[in-house]
Amino acid sequence: MTYISRRTVLKGTTAALALGIFAGPALSQEIDELVIAYNVNLPSWDPTVGPSAVNPTIQGIYQAVFDQFILQKPDLSPAPGLLTEWGWNEDKTKVMMTVRDGVTWHDGSPFTAEDVAWSLTRAADEKTGNPIQFIWSTLTNVKAEGNTVTADVASYEPTIFKWMYFLTGYVLPKAYFEKVGAEGFEAAPIGTGPYMVDKFERNAFVRLKANPNYWGDKPDFETVTIKFVTDATSRVAEIESGNSHVTLEMPYEEFDRLKGGSGIGGIAHPISDIGMIFINDIEPMLDPNVRKAAAHAIDKKLLVDRLLSGYGVPIDTLQTPDYLAYDPSIKVAYDPELSKKLLADSGFSPENPVKFKIQTTRGFKPKDYEIIQAIVGLWRKVGIEAEIEVYEIAKHYELRAADQLAPTAFYNWGNSIGDPSTSTGHAMFGPSPHSVWDGQDLIDRIGPLWGEKDEAKRIEGWKSVDRYIAEQAEVIPLFQYVQPILHVSGVSVTPHTSGALLPQLIKRTS
Repeated sequence: MTYISRRTVLKGTTAALALGIFAGPALSQEIDELVIAYNVNLPSWDPTVGPSAVNPTIQGIYQAVFDQFILQKPDLSPAPGLLTEWGWNEDKTKVMMTVRDGVTWHDGSPFTAEDVAWSLTRAADEKTGNPIQFIWSTLTNVKAEGNTVTADVASYEPTIFKWMYFLTGYVLPKAYFEKVGAEGFEAAPIGTGPYMVDKFERNAFVRLKANPNYWGDKPDFETVTIKFVTDATSRVAEIESGNSHVTLEMPYEEFDRLKGGSGIGGIAHPISDIGMIFINDIEPMLDPNVRKAAAHAIDKKLLVDRLLSGYGVPIDTLQTPDYLAYDPSIKVAYDPELSKKLLADSGFSPENPVKFKIQTTRGFKPKDYEIIQAIVGLWRKVGIEAEIEVYEIAKHYELRAADQLAPTAFYNWGNSIGDPSTSTGHAMFGPSPHSVWDGQDLIDRIGPLWGEKDEAKRIEGWKSVDRYIAEQAEVIPLFQYVQPILHVSGVSVTPHTSGALLPQLIKRTS
């Protein structure tokens, strides 16, 4: 892996723009190097530790370089990956996994069952900093023998195999990692994925080369450059000028303006992400009247229609219609008069508003900042005065992990396995590192559901929790996202319902 200086890459990019080197021609067979304008930076190359490991948007980059235990298809269904078979024994006290033969790491060394066993053991060790350690630690005594890996079930986790194609579910190279250490791996990461890291300039770009020994389908493009373009307007300019061939997450009016135009195509695909507002259990959100007033004052349909150009599905729980525990009977009505009454009961009014801060990104997701502006305007009418603080998505993860978010914080929650434990559970269970609501009420309600072996009872239990949360307004779900993707003609993009933009799913067309 080769590193170059930031000054060099900026000078080179400027020259390339002037000469049209990055310009994408109309026909994909003429594209030697596929260029993607990405909406987020890559803070770390280890996909299993730290806050970036649970950033759904980064997973598209990770999955280009690293393989997960189990492959997830674009429709979110599982498929054989580095594991070809997996399951429990009859009484669910052990798990058994069969490891794929004939796979090599990017450095040419053989991939083995030892890599799988080591990766699972490392993920379960709280000292490694895996943010999903509490899931992986439900497996103990992980052993490799031949091409088989077995483990004991310390506590039954019904979603353990789903996590093997979800956040932090990546297999890393045991021998290489132990040889170079965490810093060495960060400097020169290797995986078994369809692409290998060629060059990386932090906060600028990563250049990938196709893995000639990949066990799966060979990617169409030999070279892929992912440029980190966090500003949405700049991403639009990238695709419109031809400096990038593919981009995502732009304002929907820009998507509508450009799709189907001269040399540009577009896809708007519903994904598993939802827009939601975390509520931290600090003042003034400890007052249920304030929480409920904030929830009832938001016209979600108006937000979707006006700001998202209709590209979104209003929701009232942390489940989308595609998730297992979705209950359409749970409703939180838009009722500003009820909001005023609730606030009045706590001594607040438009003339004497309750005041708190709301945090948001700006340009990370389409119209994220504008949505919060609109919500703040709706709140102001009923007696809520909210101050907007803008931060980068990495800051959100840092603050959330430390339980230091503001009283309210806008976020996009990803749940590509559609299980309620990964949406309501991890977002709202106090001991979870992803939750800022620490109420004992939810701890007591959610706790028994983690190990529930009766699947029907488990799902009904989560629906009951969702109803309680909606009634108490302990979080404010807003809508399910529809992801906009623009691409030059001659390039075909297969969207992934997880929201990950995978370079290996971008193909040439005639």
